[in-house]
Amino acid sequence: MNFKVPRGTQDILPSESWKWQRAEAIIKNVCDVYRYKEIRTPIFEQTDLFQRLVGETTDVVQKEMYTFTDRGDRSMTLRPEGTAPVVRSYVEHKMFGYPDQPVKLFYTGPMFRYERQQAGRYRQFVQFGIEAIGSNDPAIDAEVIALAMDVYKKAGLTKLKLVINSLGDTECRRTHKEALIEHFKPHIDEFCSDCKDRLEKNPLRILDCKVDGDHPLIKSAPSLADYLNEESAAYFKEVTSYLEDMDIPYEIDANLVRGLDYYNHTAFEIMSTSEGFGAITTLCGGGRYNGLAEDIGGPSAPGIGFAMSIERLLLAMEAEEVSFEAEPDIDVYVVTLGDEAKRLGVKILGQLRASGIRADIDYTGRKMKAQMKSADRLKAKNVLVIGEEEVAKQVVVLRNMADRQQEEISTTELIQVVADRLTKEGR
Repeated sequence: MNFKVPRGTQDILPSESWKWQRAEAIIKNVCDVYRYKEIRTPIFEQTDLFQRLVGETTDVVQKEMYTFTDRGDRSMTLRPEGTAPVVRSYVEHKMFGYPDQPVKLFYTGPMFRYERQQAGRYRQFVQFGIEAIGSNDPAIDAEVIALAMDVYKKAGLTKLKLVINSLGDTECRRTHKEALIEHFKPHIDEFCSDCKDRLEKNPLRILDCKVDGDHPLIKSAPSLADYLNEESAAYFKEVTSYLEDMDIPYEIDANLVRGLDYYNHTAFEIMSTSEGFGAITTLCGGGRYNGLAEDIGGPSAPGIGFAMSIERLLLAMEAEEVSFEAEPDIDVYVVTLGDEAKRLGVKILGQLRASGIRADIDYTGRKMKAQMKSADRLKAKNVLVIGEEEVAKQVVVLRNMADRQQEEISTTELIQVVADRLTKEGR
C-alpha cells in the first residue's frame, strides 16, 4: 500500500524548510522590537470555544472545523484560528490582572480548516498572529497594523496595499443589520442557501459571500459607513490619523467585513498587488474584537489582532522575486581514508561542533573522490583530509575550497586555526 501526504497538507522538505525558519526569524525579531511576547496554546480546544467566539454563522464553524469526540465523550476541535485560544488563555490565567496593559502576545503554529485546497491555502497551514488585549486606544490599532506591515517589509515585499474599514459598535451593527435584512429579504431566493440562513442571523456575512459576490444587491447594499454613530466614526478617524502619522498608506473599503463574527470597530486586510500573485490577493487580515473576553466569563478586555499565513508570505516573496539568503554553508567537511582515519575524523568532528563550527562527515564509506563531490554539493568552505599518513603524524590537511590552497595542521591546533579563519571570513 502506498501512503501519501493527506489531501490539503504538505511536507516541507529540508530544501524549503530553511526559508520558513528565515521567515519565522523575521517575525520574532519584529515582535521583539514591538515588545510582543510569545504564547503557545494547545492545538485542540473545546468545540464550544470556537462556536461561541468565532460565531456559529461563519463558514469556519459551519463547514471547516476538524471536530472529534475524545475518550471522555467531550467534543474537541483542532484550532481553526488563533484568537479564540489566546483570549481563553488571557481569561483563564487572569492576564487582565497584569499591571501593564494591554498584554501583547504573538503566536506561530499550525491551524486546521477543511476547505478546498488552492495556491497558498491548505487544510493544515501555519499561521502567525498577534493579539493586544486590554486597551481600546485607537493608537494600539495603528500599532498592530504597523507591525503587520513591518513583517512584510522586512521580508522584502514592496507591492502591498492596506485596506481598512470600521464595523462600528454594537448599536451601529444593530441598525445596519436591520437595514440589510430589509434590503435583501424581498430577493433572498436569488441567493445561495448559506445566504438564506444568514439573513436573519448575520446578514453582514452575505456581503462576504463567495458564491453571490457579484450579485447586484450586494453591490447596492446599505453601507455600514452610513450607520456609524458619532463615537464610532471618531474612533475610526483617530485610527486613520495615527496611520497617516506613521506614513502608512491605506484605502478605505466600506465593503470590508472580514469572515469572523467577533470583529467590531477597526477591520483591515493587507493585500499583495504583485501581478504574479494570483486571484486571491489577501495576505493578512485582522481587526478589533471588543467583548470577546466577556463572552467566556472574563472582565471587559477590549482587544485587537491579526493573523497571516506563512505559506502566503512565501508565495508573495516568490511573486515579487524576493528571496532569502541561501541556506548556510558547511564550514568544514571531513574526508577520511581508512578505518583509523575515520576514527580520528569523528573525534575531530565532535570537537568542531563543540566549538560551534558547522561540520559534517561521510557515513557511507565512499572513496575520496565521492567525498570531495559531497563537499562541493554542500558548499563546504573548508575540507579536512585525513589518511593513514596523517593519523600517524597526528595532523590533518586543511583545504580552502575557495582558492584550493591547503596546508598541514596539527590536530592540537586545528580547532583554533579553523575558528580564526572563519572569523576573518565574517562567520
